[in-house]
Amino acid sequence: MSEPKTPVPTPAGDTYKGWVFKWTNYIKGYQRRWFVLSNGLLSYYRTHAEMGHTCRGTINLATATITVDDACNFVISNGGAQTYHLKASCEVERQRWITALELAKAKAARMQAESDDSGDDFPSSSPPSAPGQGGGSQNSEVQSALRTLGSKVEDLSTCNDLISKHGSALQRSLSELDSLRLTGEAGDKIRQVTERATLFRITSNAMINACRDFLALAQAHSKRLQKALQAERDQRVRLEETLEQLAKQHNHLERAFRGASQSNATADNTSASGPGKGEGSDEDDDNEFFDAMEEAPEFITVPADPHFHKRSSSNISGFNSEMCPDDQSLNEEPLAMNQESPSQGLVPLKKRRTRIADKPNYSLNLWSIMKNCIGKELSKIPMPVNFNEPISMLQRLSEDLEYHELLDKASKCQSSLEQMCYVAAFSVSSYSTTVHRTGKPFNPLLGETYELDRRRESGYRSLCEQVSHHPPAAAHHVISDRGWTLRQEITVASKFRGKYLSIMPLGTIHAIFEKGNNHYTWKKVTTTVHNIIVGKLWIDQSGEIDVVNHTTGDRCHLKFAPYSYFSRDVARKVTGVVMDKDGKAHYVLSGTWDEKMEFSRVMQSSLGGENGTEGKQKTVYQTLKAREVWRRNPLPEGADTMYYFTSLALTLNEYEEGISPTDSRRRPDQRLMEEGRWDEGNSEKQRLEEKQRIVRREREREAASQRIASQPEEAVDEDSLTDPSLKSAPHDSHLALWFDRCEDQITGEQVHIYKGGYWEAKDRGIWEGCPDIY
Repeated sequence: MSEPKTPVPTPAGDTYKGWVFKWTNYIKGYQRRWFVLSNGLLSYYRTHAEMGHTCRGTINLATATITVDDACNFVISNGGAQTYHLKASCEVERQRWITALELAKAKAARMQAESDDSGDDFPSSSPPSAPGQGGGSQNSEVQSALRTLGSKVEDLSTCNDLISKHGSALQRSLSELDSLRLTGEAGDKIRQVTERATLFRITSNAMINACRDFLALAQAHSKRLQKALQAERDQRVRLEETLEQLAKQHNHLERAFRGASQSNATADNTSASGPGKGEGSDEDDDNEFFDAMEEAPEFITVPADPHFHKRSSSNISGFNSEMCPDDQSLNEEPLAMNQESPSQGLVPLKKRRTRIADKPNYSLNLWSIMKNCIGKELSKIPMPVNFNEPISMLQRLSEDLEYHELLDKASKCQSSLEQMCYVAAFSVSSYSTTVHRTGKPFNPLLGETYELDRRRESGYRSLCEQVSHHPPAAAHHVISDRGWTLRQEITVASKFRGKYLSIMPLGTIHAIFEKGNNHYTWKKVTTTVHNIIVGKLWIDQSGEIDVVNHTTGDRCHLKFAPYSYFSRDVARKVTGVVMDKDGKAHYVLSGTWDEKMEFSRVMQSSLGGENGTEGKQKTVYQTLKAREVWRRNPLPEGADTMYYFTSLALTLNEYEEGISPTDSRRRPDQRLMEEGRWDEGNSEKQRLEEKQRIVRREREREAASQRIASQPEEAVDEDSLTDPSLKSAPHDSHLALWFDRCEDQITGEQVHIYKGGYWEAKDRGIWEGCPDIY
């Protein structure tokens, strides 16, 4: 991520602040911090936002030493307890900071000395003033200081009189000595002493006059300071009153909004001939716009009047007057999918398992392996099973069907825009299983397959096949009896960046519905695994998704906000807007990818009055009450000891009769790991990978021989079989068994599409052509 340009530190009165790089530790090195120099104290924060609540450190410059290392580096230390190693962006900026620090240090030292002196002159046990008498207390302190200064001047004046008196006597004595007409060296000495005495008297008088001028100036400034202090006190009182009033208004708005939400059903049943009590005031409150408190989002949503759609809409721009039965159900009934099970009345064929063996506690130095992988493609690096979870990538893809009920409900929708809400929620739900899953799935062997037959239980059948090894690519096809088909081909690219691991799924996901023949496509976002070197591993999803209906032109733009330590917003937040082909918004989606998603019907949209962070006006959507469309299922009991598997994931590797010889359930190293026998699993994993390499080299030799045989005879020599060019560009002639490679008619990509025959072969129990990969 690129850092914004470091601003030049700017003084504000006695305050000096700006960005400076501070040494943290040997892992992170220098990190940019926001430093504030004020009142002889140097404090630092991670960002501007922390200035109001979290200070990371403060050093008192009165007792600190400031040293310069080189052109940009300087050190501030207070004798060993605190030491800041700082680095400016350039030499000019460093000199600005050094100058400001030296001036602040000198001022702090003077203030400390004055504080020490005043501690001897003023009583230390002065009574505290009441909270409401801050101005009076400050005035009394000023008057006391002025009285003390006046008494000191009087003392100086008394001393001046004494000096003048004694000086005159001294001068008379010297004059008498001079009248004795002393000659030689004694006379010169007497004249010299006389001149110095006169000079001393003149200097003393000048000092007294300067003290009188100082007293007059202090009295004049005191009046101005008293007025300024009183003005600040009055302003503080006004701000406190305003804040209290705002808090009361906020509380009132919350109560009004909750009351309107609770009375929504009652209000809908009232007669349309007359508005309910207080309708006008409720409309004013509910239609009030609120700006974002954090980093400005792409749009803002505000609640619309619950009676909005019941009044005439002829004068409302942006209002969707189409109100089909499905839209009415969106406004009146919650649509939490757990309240209605689509599999009611269907009896499962078998009881699925609910536990697997607990994860063994093996210690392994992750950095000792990962340090050699920086910048490399991890799919080409052999990794021990200690980093894995006991399922393959094919099974991980099948786990996207955890919330297939969303597609079941989408297939029943009359409106394509409503259907888009369910499809968008389904695209988000596939990430809910990743929040605690830091283990890496097994890389499938070439030709490996995985079936998930839940036709009797949930109405769908799923088949995955590993169709390519370098780059690794898996084709997935799902057919449902409830009117939808899902297919995808995903290629996973992963890069280790030193501190984190980036996983970029490449490929397009297709969802096709029989009803309306709507064809949706979308892609996956980037997954990032943090704290690879130090700390606890954690996963984040970030990026944007465009769900597109190629039949109607509808579109939903989803944004996955990356996690930020400094943000006050909800973590793992997802927002989106459903628009028709003309760009008109109809629904707003919001939620988190690890918990739930809600959608709200848009009643009106307009541009906000304030500009966003990039100078663009934000769109404000007035919406009806949000409805829950998806919520994550709770994890099974003891999931923390079972790789944080969901209820579906626990059943994915459960052995079943009649499966293909290439099914992932038959993979021995994966089965050994699931049983907790990791050492045996590592040995078996090496055997399978070596077997796959041998098969690939044999296939490449056959492909090279076929290319040479197809060339003219004069182009073939005795070294052709060992031609380096052939070795450097091998041709993998592997053909998928259950998928055909062709061009996608929607995206134009080269993809593998299911050609049929798998489920028929399973019914017959004949698996001809299946390779021996295990």
